[in-house]
Amino acid sequence: MNFFVQLLVFVVSALIQAALAPRPPQPKPASISDFDVPTAEEGRPIPVVFGEVLLTGANVVWYGDLYAEPIKTKGGKK
Repeated sequence: MNFFVQLLVFVVSALIQAALAPRPPQPKPASISDFDVPTAEEGRPIPVVFGEVLLTGANVVWYGDLYAEPIKTKGGKK
């Protein structure tokens, strides 16, 4: 009988603890300003680079013949 009382007290205290635990804040969705991607903005200076330099958030003037190619392979089964 004592075992069942202790089990009941344990279950009730666990439920109370779960109900009173603080909830973590919901993260905000990522926006484009959170990423460091090249952009194309009018009036933004174009850096002149000599040698190897890491450019963060460069202003892209031209990127070449960019195209998307769909993936046509089946996967998952052998």
